[in-house]
Amino acid sequence: MNEVSASVYLSTTQEKSDIEASEVEPVPGGTKISKVLETETTSMSNNVIILIARILLSFMFIFAGFGKVADPASTAGMIAGAGLPASTALAYLAGLFELATGIAVLVGFQVRIVGWLLAVFCVFTGLVFHLAPVNVPDFPAAANGWINGLNFVNLMKNITLAGAYIMLATNGAGAYSLDARRGAYAAA
Repeated sequence: MNEVSASVYLSTTQEKSDIEASEVEPVPGGTKISKVLETETTSMSNNVIILIARILLSFMFIFAGFGKVADPASTAGMIAGAGLPASTALAYLAGLFELATGIAVLVGFQVRIVGWLLAVFCVFTGLVFHLAPVNVPDFPAAANGWINGLNFVNLMKNITLAGAYIMLATNGAGAYSLDARRGAYAAA
């Protein structure tokens, strides 16, 4: 982009009184670029990255939630094994919660609220279902050790995901979201 086209671009995107000659700096190769252009490019890149993060963060909960709603038996068994009452009802509730919040993160709806809910959910489920050692009767000690290792990995995964959801709740859904379309939050 040359100096003239940068000026035209700047005059169409900002008030002329905001544009100063000092805002245009040379870059390698002799071309001049506006700080405004850099900011808009960075903002667009950040919003694309937030969209990709939302897609990745939503997948697990959409997939797991659908599985719990379609067949709650194994989740109900885990809930009962943790000593919680009404295991089948809680399995269905967990599935519906995971499905709804996963879809909300995917489309960027109420992400600041949903992010905090998922962060708490991840910590709660990590501590309740993955902190205690597992001992499957009639399993060899090595198999129980392997299961406990996987259980610890799941605890760490849940704690890490809580951090990601807190970050999402803090930063918002980005420009490519229902929240931005509704004007609920400023785009990143």
